[in-house]
Amino acid sequence: MNIRRKLRAHTEVHTGPLNDILFILLLFFLIASTLANPNLKKVNNPRGTKDTKAKQTIVVSIDKDNNFFIGTKKVESNMLDSLLKYSVDEARKKVDTPSVIVNADTASSYGEVFRVLNLAEKLKVKKAVNIK
Repeated sequence: MNIRRKLRAHTEVHTGPLNDILFILLLFFLIASTLANPNLKKVNNPRGTKDTKAKQTIVVSIDKDNNFFIGTKKVESNMLDSLLKYSVDEARKKVDTPSVIVNADTASSYGEVFRVLNLAEKLKVKKAVNIK
């Protein structure tokens, strides 16, 4: 009498080639989807009718050495507050709500940028910051 158990082979799924097949299928579908899209319609992009630069009434620039410029005119740091207030008062004669645009260098002090923004807030004008 043979009491020994018969050795059964364990069934395995070899997943080694599966990665290769999935990678090739992924590449195929990516390339096929970018080549042809029958539902694609050409659309014209909208164009603006107003020039946003025309709304920039007062431009304050701060360079990397913390030199201040109102427009193209260099301004001393201690005179900035009074000259900016004067510029805003002059701009209010032409425009209802003047705006102050601050162009600052990335190497300039952020404290100086906030100083100009706080002054613009006290003068109740629109403000924007552009850091380059």
